[in-house]
Amino acid sequence: MSAIQREEGGGKPLISSNWEEFPWWLVIIIGFLVLMGLLIFVNEDYRDAFVFIIPGIRVTLYTTLVAFGFALILGLLAGLGRISHNVVIRNLAITYVEFIRGVPTLVLIFTVAFVIVPIWVDALDNFIEIDNKFMSQNTRAIIALAIIYGAFLAEVFRAGIESIPKGQMEAARSVGMTYGQAMRHIILPQAVRNISPALGNDFIAMLKDSSLVSVLAVRDITQTARLYAGSTFRFRETYLVLTFLYLTMTLSLSLLLRWYERRLKKDGK
Repeated sequence: MSAIQREEGGGKPLISSNWEEFPWWLVIIIGFLVLMGLLIFVNEDYRDAFVFIIPGIRVTLYTTLVAFGFALILGLLAGLGRISHNVVIRNLAITYVEFIRGVPTLVLIFTVAFVIVPIWVDALDNFIEIDNKFMSQNTRAIIALAIIYGAFLAEVFRAGIESIPKGQMEAARSVGMTYGQAMRHIILPQAVRNISPALGNDFIAMLKDSSLVSVLAVRDITQTARLYAGSTFRFRETYLVLTFLYLTMTLSLSLLLRWYERRLKKDGK
């Protein structure tokens, strides 16, 4: 395609769509990351902030990965419940989803950490000896994020399952498969493939929302940054470094997800 095209009949030139579709946003963001990388390398104040904050990245990634793993299980179960023909199961799943979606994330984190988890511990204490003080704040944060995102993923799973033509379930049942077998071997593999980009987006969203667990004093990178800023009063350096770290992680994951989506489209042709 030429850089400049003309309309039929000798009209005015049209700029090639290649220029318009160029990812300028990516250039701008990468430029910011490069500038921050240089500041961290050459400026002692930025470098000190980076060295102090970076150990918290292990907690951030651990919290996100474990919480998302449990959220996938909860989301799948709730998603199946949303399409269940059993009135009780379906309404319980809808109640869970709508309740979580109707309360702010920060409020839910407090509620799960300081209300629901202690209630569970007290109930379990009747069977096994356990104390609330042994339930770390990081564990409470993981449970909270898993419960919250389980509700969001439930809708993703529901949409993915319902996107599969009903004829496939009918065909599977006609050859002797049970409902569970058809769902496990025929419907879910296709549904998961269809919703995998959406699951990737939710993982990135959870990575960002994991910063909220700092309110529970979990030593993730956000909490570590707050401690550093409070002790040194270097707020500019601290929070620019924190922004740099989150943006690096989310941009890397977003680009990986875009590559995966393009590969899915290519394989689907």
